[in-house]
Amino acid sequence: MRCPSCNSLDTQVKDSRPTEDSSVIRRRRVCVSCNFRFTTFERVQLRELTVIKRNGRRVPFDRDKLMRSVQVSLRKRQVDPERVEKMVSSIVRELESAGEAEISSEVIGETVMEHLRALDDVAYVRFASVYRNFREAKDFEAVLGELSGEEDARVVTIRK
Repeated sequence: MRCPSCNSLDTQVKDSRPTEDSSVIRRRRVCVSCNFRFTTFERVQLRELTVIKRNGRRVPFDRDKLMRSVQVSLRKRQVDPERVEKMVSSIVRELESAGEAEISSEVIGETVMEHLRALDDVAYVRFASVYRNFREAKDFEAVLGELSGEEDARVVTIRK
């Protein structure tokens, strides 16, 4: 592991432990050259995923890009960062265990929207507006209608 301070490749692991949900290993490291201490996180990767973009281009799947787009949709929302991390990990596991090495950006977008819908309605609408390329207020009304229809269905189920 390269030291972020001096770029030396000579680092040592001082402590390793799993995170709370045991999906990631947290390692405390120290650089032998400059004594700089830093933390790294290790995740299991089931398979290398390739994303097929709408224009047909193929790019490697980037978990950090997925996390950033989810965080943008959740900006200024009161959602626990741990729940966001678990949601993103769940999405990645779902995509990796789908059995395909290549996955379309549409499948990723729909999966993210499904998870965001369960997490936060406002984030869901924000993500949908970018993902589905909303052009008019009617587009927002349609998504909000879906959400309110779902809410009505929950109320009817509870009353029964």
